[in-house]
Amino acid sequence: MDGEFQKFLDELRSRISVADVVGAKVKLVRKGKEYMGLCPFHNEKTPSFTVNEAKGFYHCFGCGAHGDIIKFEMEANGLPFMDAVTKLANKAGLAVPRSARETPEEAHRRSSWYEITEMAAAYFEKNLRLTAGREAMAYLARRGFDENIIKKFRLGFAPDNNGLTAWLAGKNVRESDMIELGLSVLSEKNGRVYDFFRNRVIIPIMDKRGRVIAFGGRVMGDAQPKYLNSPDTPIFNKRRVLYNLNFARDSAYEHRRLVVCEGYMDVIAQARFGFAYAVAPLGTALTEEQIAEAWKIVPEPTLCFDGDNAGIHAAVRSIDRALPILKAGYSLKYVFLPDKMDPDEFLKAKGAEEYEKMLASTVPLADLLWRKVVDAVPAETPEQKALFEKTLFAEVAKITDEKVRGYYLQDMKKRLFERFRPAAPAASTTRPRVAAGSGRRGQPEPAKFRPQTVKIALDEMVGKFIAAAMLCYPALIGEYEEKTGMFEIKDQSLRQLLEKMAEIFHADETTDDKSLCEGLKAAGLEKQVNALWEVRMIRQQAPDLRKLRREIDNKILEMQLKQLENEIKDCVRELEISESFSEELYRRCQMLKQEQKKLLEEHEAKNAL
Repeated sequence: MDGEFQKFLDELRSRISVADVVGAKVKLVRKGKEYMGLCPFHNEKTPSFTVNEAKGFYHCFGCGAHGDIIKFEMEANGLPFMDAVTKLANKAGLAVPRSARETPEEAHRRSSWYEITEMAAAYFEKNLRLTAGREAMAYLARRGFDENIIKKFRLGFAPDNNGLTAWLAGKNVRESDMIELGLSVLSEKNGRVYDFFRNRVIIPIMDKRGRVIAFGGRVMGDAQPKYLNSPDTPIFNKRRVLYNLNFARDSAYEHRRLVVCEGYMDVIAQARFGFAYAVAPLGTALTEEQIAEAWKIVPEPTLCFDGDNAGIHAAVRSIDRALPILKAGYSLKYVFLPDKMDPDEFLKAKGAEEYEKMLASTVPLADLLWRKVVDAVPAETPEQKALFEKTLFAEVAKITDEKVRGYYLQDMKKRLFERFRPAAPAASTTRPRVAAGSGRRGQPEPAKFRPQTVKIALDEMVGKFIAAAMLCYPALIGEYEEKTGMFEIKDQSLRQLLEKMAEIFHADETTDDKSLCEGLKAAGLEKQVNALWEVRMIRQQAPDLRKLRREIDNKILEMQLKQLENEIKDCVRELEISESFSEELYRRCQMLKQEQKKLLEEHEAKNAL
């Protein structure tokens, strides 16, 4: 297997959660550090099948089945190796590279890269103990890092004498490897090779297996840049690595908490005070890949930011990264430290007990998203309020998961209603009052608010058209399953057909129209399939998916608007006959009108694309 393809497979495994892949086939329940469920490879009544998210594998203690996401796709779905890889690559949005065999020399070179970075780490550690490292040792002492911390995190020192390059050369390491691993740089002025890190405290960066893959360097004075990280190399990609995850993982599982802070010095400081579950990105804003890594450990990692402007801006950037990848059960929560302090400063000033209180009082992502818009957009005039609402829903639209996006819309609409709630009109004093409890003929009862709890009935013709579209284009099942679920489907045969289609689709999301029809017929639904004359019409017209989606959306919108119109009329009628003003009923009427307006605006905006 060539190096490029192996690198691709490693990236594929890092991009996709093994619990997500297995969870599509097996109902999993979290138990401590792992997930458990009934093994899909043999019959059992007591769960013996485990999934270890952090290590990326599944294992059955009953039958011995064991492997990663690729093997699971092969075994569970009967796919050849490349078909399983291609399916997972499509899920991750990756292109499968062409394979080319790696020569023995190249394979040896790749395996030696970790040996070289390990040698560099040992060199830096040794220099911290020498005379040249006295200033660095004094700096670490001022930060409060004792011998135990220095040893655990393998802290070191890079002298300003080009010593690492010379030392590695003495160990027969090629200069090209030093440069490729970011340990040395080639001068454009004189063509000589120099150390990349000079006169800095060194923090080794390790992968999840504890192998040294890169380094961070911190100056001891006021020189710039204050922090310097290794460049991307064949074994290090700063967008995907979280510093200290190798140490933090077990503690995070135990405490069900993972704290993501801004820098590795903050991580080390927290470990000194007993908070061993802290990690940090490396010289970049938190990335989608790093969020995905954190989600493998806990479903809601805590992002801890300094209370200064830079920390607030970093939090806002994290929202932009997180929204498109939010999924059911997985989100972020936030802590902002007071007085512009970072975790190291806060812990030294106020101690571990106060820091624990801060971590226990987090802000949900939804609250921070709302605050982002509140701070950015004034909302005093009607025009400003319209812009506020437009901006807010544009943010929510970034969420690609339909279910999560739907709940965010509900939450933000509620916040909007509370913020811009109209003042209730004063109750009329001219109408005759009706005594409580009087229900005699000819004396009207006060209006009572009756919330709408009944689902809208799905128009039979519309339902059959949607079912036919799904039969022709199975990808539409995933898109419209939830929307059709909003309606009451009175036609039992149509309801059975839609439910079975969803079941077949979720068993294999790559199914095509032919396989879908065969599965339906095998389930005894051949009569319902053959009765859908709309299938022949759609196939004859062969519309593109964009046009078909628009047609379905229009039909759904018509039903929703009709239902809203009827509900608004009912509210207005009850308000008119009521002898006393009902604020609850009035609010219901206003909310329905806003919902009607919003549906129309969203529909117009969608059709304008």
